[in-house]
Amino acid sequence: MRPLTEAETRAVFEKLGRYIGENIQLLVDRPDGTYCFRLHRDRVYYVSEKLLKVAASVPRDSLVALGTCFGKFTKSQKFRLSITALDFLAPYAKFKVWVKPGSEQSFLYGNHVLKSGLGRITENTAQYQGVVVYSMADVPLGFGVAAKSTQDCRKVDPMAIVVFHQADVGEYVRNEDTLT
Repeated sequence: MRPLTEAETRAVFEKLGRYIGENIQLLVDRPDGTYCFRLHRDRVYYVSEKLLKVAASVPRDSLVALGTCFGKFTKSQKFRLSITALDFLAPYAKFKVWVKPGSEQSFLYGNHVLKSGLGRITENTAQYQGVVVYSMADVPLGFGVAAKSTQDCRKVDPMAIVVFHQADVGEYVRNEDTLT
């Protein structure tokens, strides 16, 4: 478990910035202590400094995971955000999309959100902006990328894709072997 390099930190913060903007600062300096990002086996973990000091006594080979996995670096060194980060992204999300109850299951199976399933969308959402997807009962379901801006969503046909799927809570069941 080591600190992120400057390039890795930039990649992680750029990805997080798409979803929560400048609220990244609120993730690091929390009222319950200071948190940091650490890399272990190509995965980025979000961990408190208190827990990090305790884990220093565990050998690196014996350590499976520490804290919350926010994502992983691919072989091409691009950062891919994981669904396990949803609980930390949802409260600070700048742009949100609410899906109708009939489209929740479709999204949870890994499909994109169509205009016909769109309940609400945050005003001034730009195209290709990172969004957190909620149910109409304000339960965070996952996150994705806006395929259309808010203005374009009003005049597009009902079968057009509005949000590209990136991750959803259904992955906990579908990929339970690989999530850490």
